[in-house]
This record gives sequence, C-alpha cells and structure tokens, in this order.
Amino acid sequence: MGGRHFSEDEVLRLAMQAYTNGEASFPIVASDSALLVIDMQDEFVRPGWSPFWVPEATRQVPRIRSLIEGCRRLQIPVIYTVFSRTHNFLDRPKSGKTMPNRYEGIPSNPAWFREGRIWHELAPCADDIVVHKPSYGAFFDTPLETILRNMERNTVIISGTLTNFCCGMTARQGYERGFYVVFGSDVTATDDPRLQEAELQVLRKGFARVLSASEILDCLEGTAEA
Repeated sequence: MGGRHFSEDEVLRLAMQAYTNGEASFPIVASDSALLVIDMQDEFVRPGWSPFWVPEATRQVPRIRSLIEGCRRLQIPVIYTVFSRTHNFLDRPKSGKTMPNRYEGIPSNPAWFREGRIWHELAPCADDIVVHKPSYGAFFDTPLETILRNMERNTVIISGTLTNFCCGMTARQGYERGFYVVFGSDVTATDDPRLQEAELQVLRKGFARVLSASEILDCLEGTAEA
C-alpha cells in the first residue's frame, strides 16, 4: 500500500501537540448544557475531617460557587453527585475493596460516605438535582443519563473533585454515551497537584473541551437566549 510515511519524531510531535494544545471543536451552547458538580461533599471538602480531604477542592469552592451561580442565572440545570450509603453499599464494584484508595488500616468514621452531605457553601437549591452514585463515574448505575436526556441536554460541564478519578471518569463515560463534555480546568482538583495537568492533557486529547471557568461562562453567556 502506498501513502505517506510518518517518522517517529513526527508522530510524537503530533501527539504532544494534541495533549497540550488540542481543542475539541464543538460549540458550548447554554440551552444544551448542564453543570455537573462532582462530589463536593464534606468528606472531600471539609478541612481535616477525613483522610479523603482534598485541600485544593476546598480552595476552589469560591470559584465553583461562581460557576454554579452563573449557570443558575442562565437557567442551566445544576446537577450534584455524591458518594453515600446506597443499597447498603452492595451496589459497589466488587473488586473495589481491593484497591488502596479504600485507606485500609486507617481508623474509619461511621459518618463518612453515608448521607452524602454537600459542603454547605455549595448547598443545592430546590430546583437542583442530587445524584447518589456508587462508584467513580457519575453515569455508572445512576439515572444521570436519563435525567439529561429528559432535560434535552447534550452537553455536560464538569466541575468538582477528584480530577483524575470521579471527574475524569465521568468525562470518559459521558463521551462514550455521546455527550459533549466540557471540563473545567480550574474548577476541578486532585489530591496530588502533580496529576492535575496530566489528566487535563489526556482529556484534552481524547474526551473533552478543556477550559477555565471564566472561559466556560463566556461561551455560555455568548450563546444564551436574550
């Protein structure tokens, strides 16, 4: 078969360009969008309360709150997700208990991951939706996809924590279900800051349009109906 030959250096350059500068081409339309606020609950946000605390998530609360308020102003649905005690914890992936993220050996507080209490500074309004999920991705064994389809929303904007677990998994699951995924670069947080940009690069190349909160709001405001 004929055709152009690509050198190793060239394909590496193309890959690096896609990881660092690639941008998905779909538009961000307010009337098509829903905001997901992933797992901004006490276990991850309340300072020092649990070994799962993500300090950067706490620092991002004001920026996430501004994004939520902007979406509400534009009549964009806000959907929260939380880990909580669902089905007596029997709906979890069975292999999950073998993973080191379970913090085995650390004294456990029976209050952790039971109610799924959202951090008080980001408290849902009456019209917001709270989805209780059993694993990382917000689409796994939850009604999220049905909710979005019924709302006729084909674009999900992702904020919250952790970037490289629940947020990133939700982005991948949304992509695989045909949703347009917008990922907030400065409204998502990890427990190891070194991994933030690495995850954003993967998402940028293959799964999402990665933008800052201010860029997201600019796009939404520019497409909002008068």
